[in-house]
Amino acid sequence: MHKFIVLPLLASAILLSACSERVKDTHPEQLVSKRQALFKQFTKTLEPMGLVARERQDYVKADFLASAVALQELSSQPWVYFRADGNYPPTRAKPEVWSQAGEFKKAQDTYLAAIDTLVQRAGSADLPAIRASVEAVQKSCKSCHDQFRTDIPGG
Repeated sequence: MHKFIVLPLLASAILLSACSERVKDTHPEQLVSKRQALFKQFTKTLEPMGLVARERQDYVKADFLASAVALQELSSQPWVYFRADGNYPPTRAKPEVWSQAGEFKKAQDTYLAAIDTLVQRAGSADLPAIRASVEAVQKSCKSCHDQFRTDIPGG
């Protein structure tokens, strides 16, 4: 009886893993992979600052400022990979990135301005201002994702 349970479960697991295989970025310049890698770095860099903003981690001026500056350095990098030939699977970018290029650029500018403000406040030890700046950066990320990103790759 044990075989009758294990075999179907094993077969199901194999089929599911085949269905969930990630679509590979086959573009010669790998535009999607490059911008996704940068956005992952954004998240890793912003995460510790979010912990400070939510009072789950202590504010250490040098560390916080270093994270803010690192995020600022990353912040200008992914946009060059949103070229006209960069709209292909496994992208999660909606077609609106290209059809509403002005709005997409405005969202980028809002994000960049929020990061500039964060960097200005990062070393101030003014925790309410720092919290507000981190929240503004996170809000700009979410706003852009809501408007220009889908949760379905290639969708």
